Amino acid sequence: MPNRAQQIFEPRFRFGLGGVSLGNEFNKHTDKEAESTLEAAWEVGVRYFDVAPWYGFGLAERRFGRLLHTKNRGEYLLSSKVGKLFKASKNNRHAEIYPLSDSPNDVVFDYTADGVRRSIEDSLQRLGVDSLDIAFVHDISPDFAFFPNGWEEQYETARKGAFPALSKMRDEGMIRAWGIGVNTPLPILKVMEDADPDVCLCARQYSLVDHASAVHELFPAVRKRDISLVIGSSLNAGFISGSSRYNYGKENFKIPAEAIQKREKLRAVAARYGVDLRTAALQFSAAADVAVALLAGARSAQQIEEDWNSLQAKIPPPFWDDLKSEGLIEAGASVPVL
Repeated sequence: MPNRAQQIFEPRFRFGLGGVSLGNEFNKHTDKEAESTLEAAWEVGVRYFDVAPWYGFGLAERRFGRLLHTKNRGEYLLSSKVGKLFKASKNNRHAEIYPLSDSPNDVVFDYTADGVRRSIEDSLQRLGVDSLDIAFVHDISPDFAFFPNGWEEQYETARKGAFPALSKMRDEGMIRAWGIGVNTPLPILKVMEDADPDVCLCARQYSLVDHASAVHELFPAVRKRDISLVIGSSLNAGFISGSSRYNYGKENFKIPAEAIQKREKLRAVAARYGVDLRTAALQFSAAADVAVALLAGARSAQQIEEDWNSLQAKIPPPFWDDLKSEGLIEAGASVPVL
């Protein structure tokens, strides 16, 4: 029997548009640019959308909602995040935390049972829709820099509050599934022991450049517990496709030398086969046997169209063989098949 997440992520929902870019994480985009990107995503066939209150301090949800509230709710899959509440404040911290968002909001971290219910209600209002399919508990992870008292304390609050509350909401039909959305594997390993999630968002952990830990530690545990993963940031925030940043955070311009070296080696193999490296990276992340969906961010109509087309492209099997023989991808990693 397929697990709950596998049942939800039928083939038309296997590729999704993530909301980080349109929350003005990396660059400032106008509402008109965001509308064009979202409309293009819908036109090419994207039917899974992932947002979060955190992205632009409410900005991404409002922008996605302008498109989604006009569509039949049964035609698309929608996930958002919980754990952060936003209130309008004249003394807000958006300039410090999300400077390009122009948000009037301030953030309150709340991983209690009441807090996650409030978070979902607030998201539905910003989005202009009546339900979420999936709720991811957001950023309870060692890499998140803004908790006042450390991620472990927030995780413990979620273990006692958010996790059982979300299981209850799922059983009541308020959401269809839940999990956590994080950038490091440790919290996913922990939540599988502490609760009964259906699907987790594995961001920044499974890319062509960085995937060994996922293959050898995270994926075996996920298979054992029959949990599914949504894979995000397969391009390491654009690094694989040529960006001058690597992943997220204020110091993402400090790119590790080993990442640059590996990208150059990957480019050399791709050049031998005439393969677009961005296309290969997207297909690699989507091919993981535990993955039910791939999320990609996009800042423009052209970018989401290119991402969609990349997933339809054919890559010769010897390309993947060479990557394995040269030690550029792990021997145990799944690769696309024609």
